[in-house]
Amino acid sequence: MGPFALALDTKNSFAASSSATDASGRKMDNLQMVPKKFFASINNEEEKPFDFLRILFEGVIAGGTAGVVVETALYPIDTIKTRLQATRGGGQIALKGLYSGLLGNLAGVLPASAIFVGVYEPAKQKLLKMFPENLSAVAHLSAGALGGIAASFVRVPTEVIKQRMQTRQFASAPDAVRLIVSKEGFKGLYAGYGSFLLRDLPFDAIQFCIYEQLRIGYKLAAKRELNDPENAVIGAFAGALTGAITTPLDVIKTRLMTQGSANQYKGIVDCVKTIVAEEGPPALLKGIGPRVLWIGIGGSIFFGVLERTKRYLAQNRPDNATSKKD
Repeated sequence: MGPFALALDTKNSFAASSSATDASGRKMDNLQMVPKKFFASINNEEEKPFDFLRILFEGVIAGGTAGVVVETALYPIDTIKTRLQATRGGGQIALKGLYSGLLGNLAGVLPASAIFVGVYEPAKQKLLKMFPENLSAVAHLSAGALGGIAASFVRVPTEVIKQRMQTRQFASAPDAVRLIVSKEGFKGLYAGYGSFLLRDLPFDAIQFCIYEQLRIGYKLAAKRELNDPENAVIGAFAGALTGAITTPLDVIKTRLMTQGSANQYKGIVDCVKTIVAEEGPPALLKGIGPRVLWIGIGGSIFFGVLERTKRYLAQNRPDNATSKKD
């Protein structure tokens, strides 16, 4: 019985070994057939039905709240950055009136931020369902660009008025609107619109893409939802990096928006040529320090408030309240 039993065990062991080898081989074949993914996976989140109105509403509320908080907190840094960029040559900048134009700017920032996130969130979720998983970054880039275009119709007049007041051309927002329209026509409120899109569309697309991809990757690695400090750190990194990359575009936009009726520059190309010829290439990086600081801290605050507000709204949906009662 001993040798017979030993023989059976050997056969079983061999069969088990063969099965394991075959299974291992099949697993290796399957692994080799899986295409490599260059962007973070999004399948870690369960599929939820697409509710456009709810996503739009929550995006508008979260975006407007985040925009107002970050603009109020960091307005003085933005004012210094604008004055640095608007000064030709090596002129000194004034450090008084750093909150000039804040209230008028908030009147535009609130709807602009609300529109941006209100468009971005449903566009992002729809595009993520349309694009293959390994192209989630393209969905984030596209959604950011769409949000930027929608918000630009409010952002540009707001930015023109804000920057004219920051450079002390006007004393109040109503005066700025009235005088700009009387001297330059309604199109004066959209001065530098092309340069604004040239700066903001890449900025919005790149910043939100970096932020979303980092969040997805971090969540996959941590295997849990991120907390507020983690969202804030990722937002700061995405904002600072994007702000540095797009500084030359910001300088061009500032010069075109603050030139008024003097028309020192005939357009984007002429503005670049004139700046480089008169002040040298480094002038295109004017204000990069305050800009990176402002957008880095701003990204931290904006995305931190945005995610917290979205989570609060999600937890207080009527369907959640009903399920809690049940």
